[in-house]
Amino acid sequence: MGLVIPLEEPASGGELNLLVSLVDADMKRVNQTILARTGSSVTMIPEVANHLISSGGKRLRPMMTLATAGLCAHTGNDHIKLAAAVEFMHTATLLHDDVVDQSDLRRGKLAARMLWGNEASVLVGDFLLGQAFKMMVEVGSLPCLDVLSSAATVIAEGEVMQLSAAKDTSTTEDDYLAVIRAKTAALFAAACEVGPILAGRSKPEIAACRAYGMNLGIAFQLIDDALDYGGSSIKLGKNVGDDFREGKITLPVVLSFRRGSEQERSFWRRCLEDGKIEDGDLAVAMSTMRKHRAIEDTIERARHYGAMAQDALELFPQSDFKTALGGVIDFCIARTH
Repeated sequence: MGLVIPLEEPASGGELNLLVSLVDADMKRVNQTILARTGSSVTMIPEVANHLISSGGKRLRPMMTLATAGLCAHTGNDHIKLAAAVEFMHTATLLHDDVVDQSDLRRGKLAARMLWGNEASVLVGDFLLGQAFKMMVEVGSLPCLDVLSSAATVIAEGEVMQLSAAKDTSTTEDDYLAVIRAKTAALFAAACEVGPILAGRSKPEIAACRAYGMNLGIAFQLIDDALDYGGSSIKLGKNVGDDFREGKITLPVVLSFRRGSEQERSFWRRCLEDGKIEDGDLAVAMSTMRKHRAIEDTIERARHYGAMAQDALELFPQSDFKTALGGVIDFCIARTH
């Protein structure tokens, strides 16, 4: 059962074409670094790591590091290691998230925990975080190390915040936005901030790149929230309704709960707080969201944050990199997977 909104159209990914072409040479070096750094004499480590790393993600976050470095005319090579570190941080959080959420699928494939177990997924995630920090130290920029290590702390806080808010239907929109700022947007922000730092740019320019990444990350997560109720399992790379089955409170739920009747609120409490989900409840949830325009308004919120990300770029003169970073915003909003 789907929603009549532009979530089911085929994604061309055309909005990313300019970005991909601009960072292509650097991304080849990032991918080489990633492969080299997942090597270990402990056989299970590269097996688990490469299962997820090679599973078809767009590597958006490391591309952001490369693109903001290009936007700010960085001329060295340190952005390669930092982009790889960003991807390792992201991959580690995915491995950990799938254990916490007890997810079966990731990017359309069996989650690593389903093949190697929860313990291996957590420990390989820790290995990747260790490798990320080794690369940061090798770069030797204390400001960049500060930005990325702070992001790692904030991401962990966000995951704990989400765990605390799980199944809590009293969660407000502000509460939820605080979770996704930490859980998702913090890494986007950090990925975009280290480029101008490496390039030795001014504080306003560094702050603008960070603001771009933060607002882009919020928009990205809000579209994810909408897709969980309005996408398809093929395009999502996971099961539609996973958030619902896991009792996650996301913005579509917050809006539906706030706008609903007492009977509808009782439905959400039974399903999410009590975990008593019956056959057909997902369809009822989606119908309730349609009634209250929860999905459409979540997408509107995403567009708002996308516009703020675009505004942050206005500090910079026109360039191919600026155009490409604007295209990433369009991609995140139009994303169907």
